Amino acid sequence: MRRKTRTTTTTLEEPAETLITETRPIADESALGGDGPAADALVSDEAPAATRVVTKELNYRDLIQEPLSDLKRRAKRLGIDLETEDKSELAYRILQVTNKEPGTEYAWGILEILPDGWGFLRRHPNLQSTNEDVYVSQSQIKRFGLRTGDLVFGVARPPKEGEKYYGLLRVEAVNGVPAESVRMRKDFEQLTPLYPNERLVMETTPDNISGRIIDLIAPIGKGQRALIVAPPKAGKTTLLKSIANSITTNHPEVVLLVLLVDERPEEVTDMRRSVRGTVISSTFDEPPENHMRVADLVLERAKRLVEQGKDVVVLLDSLTRFGRASNLTTSPSGRTLSGGLDPAALYRPKRFFGAARNIEEGGSLTVVATCLIDTGSRMDEVIFEEFKGTGNMELVLSRELSERRIFPAIDVKRSGTRHEELLYPKEELMAIWQLRRLLANQEDMVEATEQLIRLLQRTRSNREFLQQVVSRVQTS
Repeated sequence: MRRKTRTTTTTLEEPAETLITETRPIADESALGGDGPAADALVSDEAPAATRVVTKELNYRDLIQEPLSDLKRRAKRLGIDLETEDKSELAYRILQVTNKEPGTEYAWGILEILPDGWGFLRRHPNLQSTNEDVYVSQSQIKRFGLRTGDLVFGVARPPKEGEKYYGLLRVEAVNGVPAESVRMRKDFEQLTPLYPNERLVMETTPDNISGRIIDLIAPIGKGQRALIVAPPKAGKTTLLKSIANSITTNHPEVVLLVLLVDERPEEVTDMRRSVRGTVISSTFDEPPENHMRVADLVLERAKRLVEQGKDVVVLLDSLTRFGRASNLTTSPSGRTLSGGLDPAALYRPKRFFGAARNIEEGGSLTVVATCLIDTGSRMDEVIFEEFKGTGNMELVLSRELSERRIFPAIDVKRSGTRHEELLYPKEELMAIWQLRRLLANQEDMVEATEQLIRLLQRTRSNREFLQQVVSRVQTS
């Protein structure tokens, strides 16, 4: 008897990347359950096999859980040429290429909620408003409990006639997790702040003197509120790059965000090429309103990550120019400080800097900000004085050292960290206190820093250096 073969195909909403096939003999439908030859054919070894094709689901949530190396290999097989360390971007591009749903495309971006209640997914690297942004309705924001700074992934449709922006049809993931799971999360301000108690190690190689001095003189902990006080041409940008590279090398679990406010475009390019992190900028040729909007978005993005229990480090260059932009955009309060600074203009920079904290429930937000001094501007001096006592770590750069071309130009006497005893093991803390006493006995700060740099260059690690310090104290 002639038998029919049937091929069944299971289709899913998600795009398919690979096919799984299995063989199964299928008899004539009219004979199923009977006793005739067709029923015997079901168990016959000679029965021809039909192929059942099942599609394997591929979605954002699964992709984001894969190791970065696997994602890169998958992207390469699909012909995606993208040099990035961002798993979200890789997952987005993979799904974009494999999308089979007609009339739609995958979209992702940082959500900015406007005062009217609806928002946009900002897709530009610097979070600027463009025609490629995706409109998010107020109902979707309320349904999933979305907040400004969330990384939203979903399916969008192109703009219809008379519309300007893409429209978000479906939310699939928020910050790399299912959209439904973020609805009950705690707000950042409700989390319990603690003193930093886990150190971010800056030491990488023996010739990384900047990182080694920071570890010895002014350690940075997870949740630190650090201020780098720098005169012009003292090497603050180089120091920031060194800190960024130390963090990405020693602490790959940390999310690094670099925010450049009112900086030169060439410095932005240099930072992007030097740092393995997310660099967001608003250059000096852009309006101050854009400086403030981008800074607020970066802060909100960092908060959303901390709410997930992640450790986040934000490097801000510079807090002084952030304060100047705030002074230009704040409505006059009727009061003016020395240098023409409105007291109300300091609220948003203080809100940014004050967000740094170690969280008891898990996660931390570390802010390392530069503050300019000796610029000849009275306003810059007032901004520095206002922030002088708000940080719990200060790293002071010296004009005198930089003029003598002694780098890193760190003033080892004036730099330090509050509650440093929480960041060091007991034995290391005792050795560092002995080092502090030796440096304090040096009358000339320049000589003290120069001598410390020479001694560090002769040793291969800080551990070896501290052992020599202890031996020297014991023999004297």
